Amino acid sequence: QVRLVESGGGLVQTGASLTLSCEASEGTESRYTRGWSRQAPGKEREFVAAIRWNDSRTDYADSVKGRFTISKDDAKNTVYLQMNSLKPEDTADYYCAAADRELTRLLRSKSYRYWGQGTQVTVSS
Repeated sequence: QVRLVESGGGLVQTGASLTLSCEASEGTESRYTRGWSRQAPGKEREFVAAIRWNDSRTDYADSVKGRFTISKDDAKNTVYLQMNSLKPEDTADYYCAAADRELTRLLRSKSYRYWGQGTQVTVSS
């Protein structure tokens, strides 16, 4: 069982930056593919970024490409989501997710087995 703990959410203004963190419990099962999904009120959940542990391959949703960067710290078993140029439409609950294998389609939400509790990001206009 992999436990994921997110942190770093908050209230910021349009154009600001924010970094989310996702720390996982120890174990090789947490080091395959990890990513971030978000859900805004009244909208479907959107998988926005993911990183594959072995080769650090990343993928991003078009809505965040060029503004968000996902990275990892092997020693801390932590994945980060650096969010720049935030917009009001980025307001959502952000969830960290981990797959139990290396994925080829990194943004396929159904492939992720473990989920965190979420952290709220609010971008004011």
